[in-house]
Amino acid sequence: MTNDSFNDQVLHIPLSDRWQIYHRLQELMINCSCQADGSLRVQVNNLLEAVLIRSTVMQFLASRHELVDWLERCWGVKD
Repeated sequence: MTNDSFNDQVLHIPLSDRWQIYHRLQELMINCSCQADGSLRVQVNNLLEAVLIRSTVMQFLASRHELVDWLERCWGVKD
């Protein structure tokens, strides 16, 4: 049974980070491909994959402040 709410998503990632993100998603066994136009196409099959993709992209593109804020929210320690 397939879930039609998930499908291929196109991420516009800076070229300097695209290959690192691509390789990390491959390590996580998430289907993805680099397109000729420079975009990264990612197949999202379920909620877990969506969270892993978001987390991976954040790891490379978010500022230190954004990452600390996100981590504090996850821990529930926000001041």
